[in-house]
Amino acid sequence: MEDTIAAISTALGVGAISIIRVSGPESISIVNKIFKGKDLNEVPSHTIHYGHIIDNEEIVDEVLVSVMRTPRTFTVEDVVEVNCHGGIATTQKVLELLLTHGCRQADAGEFTKRAFLNGRIDLTQAEGVMDLIEAKTESSRALAISQVDGKVSQLIKDLRQEILEVLANIEVNIDYPEYEDIEEFTNEQLLPMIKKVKHSILKILNESENGKMIRDGIQTSIIGKPNVGKSSLLNALLNESKAIVTDIEGTTRDIVEGTVHLDGILLHMIDTAGIRKTNDIVESIGVKKSRQLMNESDLVLFVLNNNEPMNEEEKTILKELESKNHIVVVNKIDLENHLDLQLLENHIVVSMSASQNIGIEDLKKAIKKLFALEKIETKDMTYLTSARSIALLKEALCSLKELEQGLQHGYPMDILEIDLKKIWNDLGQIIGETYEEELIDQLFSQFCLGK
Repeated sequence: MEDTIAAISTALGVGAISIIRVSGPESISIVNKIFKGKDLNEVPSHTIHYGHIIDNEEIVDEVLVSVMRTPRTFTVEDVVEVNCHGGIATTQKVLELLLTHGCRQADAGEFTKRAFLNGRIDLTQAEGVMDLIEAKTESSRALAISQVDGKVSQLIKDLRQEILEVLANIEVNIDYPEYEDIEEFTNEQLLPMIKKVKHSILKILNESENGKMIRDGIQTSIIGKPNVGKSSLLNALLNESKAIVTDIEGTTRDIVEGTVHLDGILLHMIDTAGIRKTNDIVESIGVKKSRQLMNESDLVLFVLNNNEPMNEEEKTILKELESKNHIVVVNKIDLENHLDLQLLENHIVVSMSASQNIGIEDLKKAIKKLFALEKIETKDMTYLTSARSIALLKEALCSLKELEQGLQHGYPMDILEIDLKKIWNDLGQIIGETYEEELIDQLFSQFCLGK
């Protein structure tokens, strides 16, 4: 990180202003070479200065330049931000001049990566920055800012401290057995400590399911045979005519998607091809994709026609859904009933008429109840959200369970210490206390340029 990087930090296009961000040891002197105004090398930190960006003697743009000196900056390096007029040509010209005079084009996420490597933020905070940029609801914004503020990191740090105290007790007993005034640390004493840590991890994991839901939403597929009203249901939920609705079977051959906001949670709705046996090659591909989505979704809305009895294929699907989060939608209640409702006794059922917009609110209430959305704590958003963090925490939990079994079988303390150190390191990877270069490169490459 000895070089100086630059990138456009605002979206390219016509706008009031554009910001080019520069970070690194030479950032102030490089910008000073193309700035006509005060000598930036002499100005105080955290000040803004009016002037012009010049190319030799030619004025490129009228600008405001912010100068922020290390260490009180996002990257902990000298940072300069050039605020120029919005517009692609002007912004690109200023960036071109910076690159010509010694800057390097920043990689995606490199400013945040430098903040992490310089100790300004940890990995969960870095992931929170990305989540904050991508937040689409108030709940996901609040969740992201909790990560950026370090509240989530503190959960993991507290866990590691608990383990560290246990390790300290083990170390003293192993390294200094000759001291009689040191109390012998036994498996019986270690077991309740391990159970306490395990309980804390389980609590975080359970709450993190809420966090993942807030961040990623609920992947919802609408499943059913042709012409039961799946597309009408999607249109009613979205309150727009997104899917084509006809009386012809097989109209929907590929997936149609839309998003619904429900108490701060996004429902990613997918209207699938009607599930039936067909000789049409294109439609059969759609049917295969529908079954795949049914297995991958967080929620399945299984639509039945109130006006028709269930066929054998629908009964098979109903059986397959027993182990999944699902709601049976009995559609077309405005028509005469020919569906045997007794077959649905052990399922969550919502009766509605999608085309008449009857029962939509009942369906939303059923979804909220199924996922306990009203019980999700939105005041204290201290949840882990990334798949990476949750996977590491689950790995630590598995190791703890094995350690617990080892204690019950009377394994030697020095063997147990090795397992405990691995758990401590696994938790360290969540916040970046321990990491691999490849992981860091992959994580920050997902950021946008200029962040």
